[in-house]
Amino acid sequence: MRIHQLGDGVPEVAVVAGIHGDEPCGPRAVERLLADPPDLERPVKLVVANEEALEAGVRYLESDLNRAFPGDPDADTHEGRLAHHLLGELEGCTVLALHSTQSTAEPFAVCRTVDEIARAVVPYLTVDRLLETEALADGRLIMHPHTLEVECGLQGTDAAAENAYRLVRGFLSATGALADPAGVDSAADGGTTREVEVFRLLDAIPKPPAESYEVFVENFAEVDVGDPFAVADGETFTADEAFYPALMSAYGYADLFGYAAERAGTL
Repeated sequence: MRIHQLGDGVPEVAVVAGIHGDEPCGPRAVERLLADPPDLERPVKLVVANEEALEAGVRYLESDLNRAFPGDPDADTHEGRLAHHLLGELEGCTVLALHSTQSTAEPFAVCRTVDEIARAVVPYLTVDRLLETEALADGRLIMHPHTLEVECGLQGTDAAAENAYRLVRGFLSATGALADPAGVDSAADGGTTREVEVFRLLDAIPKPPAESYEVFVENFAEVDVGDPFAVADGETFTADEAFYPALMSAYGYADLFGYAAERAGTL
């Protein structure tokens, strides 16, 4: 785990990158901040979490870090121990964790539940959708109080790294850390705060062992009863109930197509 601090004092704002080693957009945004630090009103902690997995170019070494929280200092996996130490670094902080996905190029925010932190921060982020994950949040960093995640775009792309940097600037503006919010696409620079659609996770959508997969549906676009949404080795899967796909992709998860969500309103 690599830790940097911008500004003097005890940080109450933190950005976490590199929870998954195959998602380089967050570490790239952190390096950009370190290379050209913005003027800050509050100190900010920057954490690159799973350095070993990043170096190896794999999602994790022994277990998924974002399923390992709160962790244990005596855990029998690298990620289990790392989860414990990472939470210690984030104690007392409002946190933004940076991720990327195989499901959509459009960034979106993720929260455990729509609370005062989500309401205060998400309108400053360049996203149109917020996904509430309380039903399926066990083991994830998002269980930490005052924590938001953002899916910055498609894994491994320059666009996701650019989005990550822009999202961090929005987060620093929302938390009062950024001294000069110029260029932040939000109400912080006199603009109009966008309306954000809120979706709520309901269930995981399992996928069977197969040689090839395909997903037909677009994330956050409603799937009606009877609509085909995916295929595995020629077997087509159709919706028993209407749902909104979230984090749906052919190969993003080993045993899931993604998740079913419902639309819960706007922010």
